[in-house]
Amino acid sequence: MIVITGASGQLGRLVIQSLLTKVPASRIVAAVRNPEKVSDLAALGVQVRRADYTDSSSLDAAFQGAEKVLLISSSEVGQRQTQHRNAINAARRAGVALLAYTSLLHADTSPLGLAGEHVATEAWLGQSGVPFVLLRNGWYTENYLASIPPALQHGAFIGSAGEGRIASAARADYAEAAAVALTTPEQSGKVYELAGDGAYTLAGFAAELSRQSGKAIPYVDMSENEYKSALVSAGLPEPIAGLLADSDSGASRGGLFDDTRQLSALIGRPTTPLAVSMRAALA
Repeated sequence: MIVITGASGQLGRLVIQSLLTKVPASRIVAAVRNPEKVSDLAALGVQVRRADYTDSSSLDAAFQGAEKVLLISSSEVGQRQTQHRNAINAARRAGVALLAYTSLLHADTSPLGLAGEHVATEAWLGQSGVPFVLLRNGWYTENYLASIPPALQHGAFIGSAGEGRIASAARADYAEAAAVALTTPEQSGKVYELAGDGAYTLAGFAAELSRQSGKAIPYVDMSENEYKSALVSAGLPEPIAGLLADSDSGASRGGLFDDTRQLSALIGRPTTPLAVSMRAALA
């Protein structure tokens, strides 16, 4: 039995899609806060169980009989440390043989503010006694693809990453890596630094966008504060704007770069190139 937490999210759904090519649907549990959101997965034969990171009893019920658990990091920044600890404790009570955790690329040395809660989770995992594997995910290419519509509308792509190289990969690449780790023997104790095979600067991203869209879209580099203010002015909540600006600033200091190609080695194929993901987004 393999339990996927956060299974109604974008990553969780992709992990389950990949798992369905490797194991019977009856061995997969989609653990979600709102089961009605994954009725399509239930129709495929996937077990659906309610699980809320803030409700330990629901986690105990969701993890019952589990051999392996994928703990997809919570989307609630600022609350993740407690929520992840609840899930890890439930996995320990369930006696799972392996817990895979989606952490952050080079979490222990990362300049990104996002790293703090991941480092705390990794530390708790180490103290818990639960066998675990760390999937330290780099940036999803989709994080930047989401900014294409405003860039095309305003004629510029903005950010605060300077000349930082970003080794992103498609969300589906990371999902496949999780599915492989969950179905491959002897994963306990491993730490994977997962990133795309290629890297680009945001100026390079803008150049590729210009090439594919047929419009001249320059990259406008800003200070972290300027970028945050621009995002707030565009309507983003201040915490989200701050997180994105901090992440770009971290990228300028190498926080989103890795060239070890551990992701492509794990999934047995090259990661999805930026140009391919961008073409799909524009289509």
